[in-house]
Amino acid sequence: MRLGVVRGVSYGLFGPPTEFGPQARAVGAGLVRAYVYWGQVEPRPGEYTWDTVDALMRQLNGDEEVWITVVSSSRWATRTPTDFLPPSPARDPAAYGEFIRRLVHRCGGRVRMWQCDNEPSNIGLTWAGTAAEYVTQLRAMHAAVRDADPRAEVVLGGCGYDVLSSPPGSPQRQFFDEVCRTGRDAFDLFSVNLYGDPHRVPDDIAQARAIAGEGTEIVAGEHGGPMLFEFPAVEAALHQVMTAATLDTQDTGELRARMAQETPERRAMRALYARMPELPAELRMLMAGCAPALEARRHRIAARQLVMRTLLALSCGVRRMAYWCLAPEVPGTPDHLQMMHLLTGKLALLDYEGTTLAVRHPAANTFALLAAHLNGATRVTRLDAPDQPELYAFRIERPARGPLLVLWQRRDTFSGEDEPPAAATWPWDGGAEAVDAFGDRHEVTVDGGRLRLAVDATPVLISESRDATSSART
Repeated sequence: MRLGVVRGVSYGLFGPPTEFGPQARAVGAGLVRAYVYWGQVEPRPGEYTWDTVDALMRQLNGDEEVWITVVSSSRWATRTPTDFLPPSPARDPAAYGEFIRRLVHRCGGRVRMWQCDNEPSNIGLTWAGTAAEYVTQLRAMHAAVRDADPRAEVVLGGCGYDVLSSPPGSPQRQFFDEVCRTGRDAFDLFSVNLYGDPHRVPDDIAQARAIAGEGTEIVAGEHGGPMLFEFPAVEAALHQVMTAATLDTQDTGELRARMAQETPERRAMRALYARMPELPAELRMLMAGCAPALEARRHRIAARQLVMRTLLALSCGVRRMAYWCLAPEVPGTPDHLQMMHLLTGKLALLDYEGTTLAVRHPAANTFALLAAHLNGATRVTRLDAPDQPELYAFRIERPARGPLLVLWQRRDTFSGEDEPPAAATWPWDGGAEAVDAFGDRHEVTVDGGRLRLAVDATPVLISESRDATSSART
């Protein structure tokens, strides 16, 4: 099993490529996913620049698996000129294939997974083409990867929240249905992006399996939270902002220019911030400059959800997953007047201190804690608790050091921590010791072959006590 991180959506695109490898390893990431853009590597026809790719490869020590999402954006080679988003179909699939072949060869077999763009069903934002055109590009990538590195795997562009939250027959589902029907022989892995209520993860993965087809391995290219669409109370407050959000071509030059302009999106965001005191607390905690108590609550929710999504996905057979995301794209104060900041700006595990990734948010510590506890794990099984319907229980097999039990109680995402804890019991032999998702010791006792503890919205990780004769350990 590989717990990983996504470096971000634009490594080396908005500024010089900076160090992140040691920081990713320090939180226990065994998989690293990063983005590479066609325009970064081949800025002009036949002219290759490898600075960013080489900087990316220097971040690796060989122990981690590497997943590269290749974005076809180009100012000269694609139908819609841009160096950022959305990517569009290559004017010449053969030229795209040659770019992929050279890129894979340059990486010298160090990249395990090559992904063809991301969330292509999100038309206008992350893909500017049809499903048929995406399959054409996917086939070109598949052929080039097979030629340059036969051991590597090709990943289908991520199936995201736009698909999983839409009804059967929606345009987003039809997009993936067509891609899987006509391009099934051109990818090895099906990537699903897991956002929204963590407890929906099993259903989301089941949907992904139904779309991908029997026997296709599912990987999780992204997961994280909390995010806006988990809270129905914020929808009315965001209507104006969502309407004004920019969905057209986002070239890096255009984005920089917009930061100095009062665009409709920025005006709507500014108006939203002007109303901040009256907005729902669920929305305010995702905004820049919210009250310290709300910021701390959001950090706690993020840490809980990291554990929840990870264990639910692993228990559904997913064995590789990447958290979104490791860190902001570049140093400096983020632009909080962009809709994307409201969506994902606070999900990063790390932040910059000057130009170095030296600040660890609470979720980074939870990631490291979970990665350490899952090191050497071979299987995650969700256990039934018929007499405790709101209790989520998981057994993790760790042959070298004994099993791990993880428990939490399903509660409201925002307010659940305000409820008093509930008593829970579970079969257990021997001594036990426990920590919660924040790394704090949690009191447990073992009496008459039953583990006894208080549970609430925060996952508790329980291991065999190092003192096997102890009947009560914290």
